[in-house]
Amino acid sequence: MTESATVVASEDMDRDRTEEVREAVDHWFERAGLADRYDTVSDYDDWGVLVEELRADGYHDFARRCSALRDRFERPWPMLSRIELEPSEPFDYLAGQYVGLRYRGNSRAYSLASSPTRENVEICVRRVPGGRLSPKLCADLSVGDEVTLRGPRGDLVLDEPSERDLVFLATGTGVAPFKGMIDYVFDTGEDVVDGHERDVWLFLGAAWKDDLPYRAAFEGYARGHDNFHFVPCLSREPYLSKWTGETDYVQHALLKHVDETAVTAPLGRRLETWLTRDPDSGVEARIDPNNADVYACGLNAMVHSLAAAAESVGVPEERIVCEGFG
Repeated sequence: MTESATVVASEDMDRDRTEEVREAVDHWFERAGLADRYDTVSDYDDWGVLVEELRADGYHDFARRCSALRDRFERPWPMLSRIELEPSEPFDYLAGQYVGLRYRGNSRAYSLASSPTRENVEICVRRVPGGRLSPKLCADLSVGDEVTLRGPRGDLVLDEPSERDLVFLATGTGVAPFKGMIDYVFDTGEDVVDGHERDVWLFLGAAWKDDLPYRAAFEGYARGHDNFHFVPCLSREPYLSKWTGETDYVQHALLKHVDETAVTAPLGRRLETWLTRDPDSGVEARIDPNNADVYACGLNAMVHSLAAAAESVGVPEERIVCEGFG
């Protein structure tokens, strides 16, 4: 199909944290006794100068931290948006599929982050600085605007319901198709098959807490369903908050949540270390790799690592479904 759709909602999912960044760096300097040696971060027009000064003076740890926060401080906002669309005519699609979207002469494929059980369709947009389309969608698109949709397409869809658990692995906007799948599973009651309640897992990686698409929705599922386990993996969030959850790569967090008694294949020392390490998520449930369907989506290199990790602990290859991009 090719048809128009009207924007009925547009919401930023990240937030402007520049003031938090300033306060964090000034706090580090004060605690380390460096406040008298360096100006406040607000006095630096170019953070690169501050980073180089720290390196030259031997404060390599602070230099690395400031370099990480510099990226956050300088990035445009908003960076992550959800856009809800009302098609001019209803169309059929499967949870996990994608559409081509055209706006102001530019087109791009976007996974549908909605379930066909819902009235409207939704996409999740990560702003790419210098991109032809995503900055317009994040910053310029307004309720009432029209876009053109073409599709649906794609084979990243749910298998037929079974008693096996569901494990979704993603980073960033790679979670968009899984948002639609998870909505669909709970909307239709497919989390229970033949009286057996399936565990539904989501491992989602990002740098910062507000870079997690649909975080509030997933946290709501975790509160409302004992069989839904949400494991955010945030590599840089401890720089800005008292984050105590997972900070490791998604594939490593996955291994930490696998039931090691169900793993019989030799892993090698490096993977064995992750398998035997206690999780930081607070989730007590564990994954039986012999009773799981695994879905992975994200950048191509990351998806390969996720699939390899799942296969290494015994998930059969035919039960691992992947889609990569970039």
